Formats: sequence, structure tokens, C-alpha cells
Amino acid sequence: MKKLLIGLSSLVVLSTYLTACQGTKEKEQVNGIEKEESEVHTDEDHSHGDTNDFEAPEKINIEGVADHYHTGDAIELTAEQDEKTDYDHWHWYSRENADEEWEVVSGQETDTFIGEATIDGLEIKAVLFDHDHKPHVQSAPVKVVIDDHHGHDEESRQIYQGYFEDSQVEDRELSDWEGDWQSVYPYLLSGDLDEVFEHKAEDGDKTADEYKQYYTVGYETDVDRIIIEDNIVTFFENDNEYAGEYESDGYEILTYEAGNRGVRFIFKLVDGSDEMPQYIQFSDHNIYPVDSHHFHLYWGDDREALLDEVTNWPTYYPSELDKDGIVRDMLAH
Repeated sequence: MKKLLIGLSSLVVLSTYLTACQGTKEKEQVNGIEKEESEVHTDEDHSHGDTNDFEAPEKINIEGVADHYHTGDAIELTAEQDEKTDYDHWHWYSRENADEEWEVVSGQETDTFIGEATIDGLEIKAVLFDHDHKPHVQSAPVKVVIDDHHGHDEESRQIYQGYFEDSQVEDRELSDWEGDWQSVYPYLLSGDLDEVFEHKAEDGDKTADEYKQYYTVGYETDVDRIIIEDNIVTFFENDNEYAGEYESDGYEILTYEAGNRGVRFIFKLVDGSDEMPQYIQFSDHNIYPVDSHHFHLYWGDDREALLDEVTNWPTYYPSELDKDGIVRDMLAH
């Protein structure tokens, strides 16, 4: 009897042990399934670092890049796919120049990018990953161009305000103004620039209405668009289009009543439509070769007489800018 009790006890213990083991295995299996079903993506699942090895095709377009920014401006970009997918795993990368490695921008994990313009020449790109955390498509880099007009140093600010030495002036090529340009005069007439005049009146010597009248005379023109390409200048005037080829005719330094100075960079007509002026003269607050972001233009057939014109200076900004972009640029002056 004693042996039988011992045997039964051993059997109970063994049965309990096997049941416990089976329960443990079932629990482990359940946990395994739960873990797989509740898998959460982390940055350790794949590398978000250097994208120089990415072989993803460039099938993303980045929208919203401004012609240029001023230091501190908001950068707002949107990534648009050429072919829609259900992927929504985005990352944005940046580098200060082409010699640097791409670095992931922290916190930018949707198809929109929001940042601040602080580095001139900064390159930005977007990458869309698939469900396996592999790059699916990417964008070509876009560049952030910062132009504060008056520059960051004291010398640049002085030049912008019209105080410089003759020796600082250098001749310029027509390519400095290459592009598609729009007149700001229609924006003035529609009232879109009223905010600018009100801003000027806060610290200026005129009322907002007086500033508007002053700029109405200054901006007035029938040439609402100009295209400059390969030394060919095309005027769009009252639904008519005229073009001519121009070459450099030097520059002239002018002294204004206020005591500051400016430079007119002059180009003369060598071939083209009879409707085109013999001379065009650029003024954009720069005194040496640099790409222009807006300019005042004077034109006519008498080179010397044109230099005396200081009240009417039709002003042009890139045609891609909307009214908000133009106002933002003017307010930065």
C-alpha cells in the first residue's frame, strides 16, 4: 500500500509538471503571436541615415520652394508622388552642401516639411519607404536660397543703401537678370500691396496713401512681363510680344538728392524688333555680378536722357511668385 501511494503521488507530480510545461509552451506561443501582430516600427528597424546608397527612383516632386527666402522665413514644402501608393512612411533629409552626407531631419515624418531658413544653399530631399522599411521613391534635392538683399555684414548693408566706393563696382552680364519676370504694377492697382505701404508708413515720412501714390508713379508700365534668356529680351505689352538681342554698354554711377548712390547697368540693342528700345538699364541695389531676385528697369532710345529718369522705375519680380511672395519680399526691405 505504501508503495502504491508513493507511485500515485509521483504520477500526480509528473502530471502536474507536464501540464505546467504545456501551459508554458502555449503561453509562449500566444505571446509570440501577440508580439508579431503588435509589431511597432522603430528607428532601429532600418537606417534613416546616409541616403547616398539609396537606389529608389526619383518619382517625388517637392512643391512650395520659394525663389528665395530671407533669414528666419518659414520653409513649407509638400512632397507629391508621381504615382499614388498607400505608403505613408516619410522621412526628410538635408545637407549643407554636396560634399556633406545626408542627415535625417528629426520630427519630419509626413509628406509635408516645415522648417526655418537659416542656411543659404541648404539641400533638402524627401524619401518614401515601403512596408518593409525600404526606400520606395525619393525626390531630387531642392535648394534653399537665402537673400536678405542688404546682406549680413556692414559692408553689404551699406552697398544696399547706396554707399560704396567706385572701385567696388564691377561690370555685369545680362545673365544676372535671366529669367521670367512679372511687373508688380497690377498688384498695386488691385490693392495687394497696401500692406506694404502701411508698413512703410509706420517708420517713414509719408502716410500709407502717400506711399501708394509715390509707388503708383514709380511702378507704372504697360510691359507686364519680361523674359530674358541668352541675351534675348522679350517684352509682353498689351497682348503684344516684342524681342531683341542686347549687349553690354557698361554702367553709370548716379548720385541721388539724398546723397546715396546707385548703379545703372546698361545694355544696347544689336538686333531685333523695331518696337524694342535702343537701351535698357537695370538697377537692383547690387554693384557687382550676382543673380538678381528683383529689379527696376528703365528703357528708351536716348542713353543719356534715360539716366535722368528717377521717378518712373517699373519693377519686376519672378513670375512664379504670387502676391503673398511679393509682399513678403517687399516687407523684408
